[in-house]
Amino acid sequence: MIIIYHDVGGTHSTAVAANIHINNLPIDRVPDKNEILALPTFDKIRKSQLGHLLYIGKDEFGFKVYTLGRKYKPNFVIPAIVDSFNIAGIKPEELYIVDTSPTVNIWMKIGGFSSRGLNLVTFGRPIVTYGTLKTYKNIVDIVKGVKEKIKKDKFSKNK
Repeated sequence: MIIIYHDVGGTHSTAVAANIHINNLPIDRVPDKNEILALPTFDKIRKSQLGHLLYIGKDEFGFKVYTLGRKYKPNFVIPAIVDSFNIAGIKPEELYIVDTSPTVNIWMKIGGFSSRGLNLVTFGRPIVTYGTLKTYKNIVDIVKGVKEKIKKDKFSKNK
């Protein structure tokens, strides 16, 4: 199975969700800002990386976890991804494509746009980090839901 966490920029909520998923970030507490800032892709995605799957790592089940910045066009990008994997012989039910944008708050929007969109990293990064810590539990809830679904699907297939 392949898990893809996606949102507009692919660099904040997705980076955090994917790293929670592969156990690089805690699921049982809110990390400090340095743990977030240490992530290789948090607030560091370049425009040239948008639209590309970025490999983050493997989870405890051995499944590959990716992030994707898909701008404001999920209705075009997600079907193309599903079709591409289908052509490659991977069935749609083997993909978990998870939208993390519902967790994005106003602090993340302001900070992310300032840092990534306007290249005002010194101004924007602290703001987006603050917003990420404020919504961290919401991101954890998404990841927990994905992991529960994986366990359920994996368990039911083994029967």
